[in-house]
Amino acid sequence: QVQVVESGGGFVQAGGSLRLSCAASGTIFSINAMGWYRQAPGKQRELVAAITSGGSTNYQDSVKGRFTISKHHAKNTVYLQMNSLKPEDTGVYYCKVSLRGYDYWGQGTQVTVSS
Repeated sequence: QVQVVESGGGFVQAGGSLRLSCAASGTIFSINAMGWYRQAPGKQRELVAAITSGGSTNYQDSVKGRFTISKHHAKNTVYLQMNSLKPEDTGVYYCKVSLRGYDYWGQGTQVTVSS
């Protein structure tokens, strides 16, 4: 079993910053990739940023230059540093961990950006 736990969400004014963390635990031998997704009210869940085991990163166009994804390999943890936040960044942020052909999701953490 693999457990995925996110933390670091909250309420912030536009232009502010937040840092999200996601830790995977359990029966983990090798993680292929970790990523952050978000879901705004009434919208589908979308990819925000992802990072592979080799360190390659992928970002949604709307967050490029503002968000940075990073990982701590030994701790099976991924971070999302979010700067210059905008109201449209509001949503529930979910962490996804991909390993051994399966995807594991966390419960999500709420991020609210006020204008």
